[in-house]
Amino acid sequence: MKKIALLTGLLLTCTFHLFAQTSVSTGVVSTTTPVAPPKGHPNSSGAGWKPLFASDLSDAGFPKGVWSFDDGGVLTATADVAIWTAVPYDDFVLDLLFKTADGTNSGVVVHASDTTNWIPNSVEIQIADDYAKKWADSPTNWQCGAFFGHQAAIKQQVVKKPDEWNRYTITCQGKMIYVVLNNQLVNTIDLSKFTSAKTNPDGSEVPSWLNKAPSELPLRGYIGLQGKHAGAPIYFRNLKIKAL
Repeated sequence: MKKIALLTGLLLTCTFHLFAQTSVSTGVVSTTTPVAPPKGHPNSSGAGWKPLFASDLSDAGFPKGVWSFDDGGVLTATADVAIWTAVPYDDFVLDLLFKTADGTNSGVVVHASDTTNWIPNSVEIQIADDYAKKWADSPTNWQCGAFFGHQAAIKQQVVKKPDEWNRYTITCQGKMIYVVLNNQLVNTIDLSKFTSAKTNPDGSEVPSWLNKAPSELPLRGYIGLQGKHAGAPIYFRNLKIKAL
């Protein structure tokens, strides 16, 4: 009897933990192990990693002629138009290098459910030349490493000065997003806390064009890169992704 009781208790415990991992929004049981906050950048040459885009951009969505890779594998745009993955992603780790120019303002866009009207329908992890006066004088949640318009990085000017390469690792799992910039964890974002389209959890005002509460955004979406915004270019290379 004791053995039967012990086995019954073990089965109930396992069932409880499995149920606890069930997605509220989909009702589907998740078997993904929760990701601990990263301490640095991953080894993106290991198993499970693949390029975010093909070298000829045949699997990317963008207006013809705007985005291109040069002979050195550097991706850039000639206009303020985003480039998108051909398929949506659930949980993932995205690892890349980026380089700013004087005054660059760009971003990595995740959880985009509408690539045509992506600004209120996604999460933007900001890229900016924090050394340019225009962005240095802006709210900290407009600066590099921020959840744009919502939550600043814990430290500013971790980004390097223009013309130097930076490394970004963005981990998305469920409602959690972790941002590592140049080997420092600069932002930990819990989307479930952003329940208002007008006011952030810290009391700051949300920009009017971000008119949807982040907590309500779908977690399955396309990944994009913002183009030549505010008149300054942005450069990317070594873009790799690993589904979780």
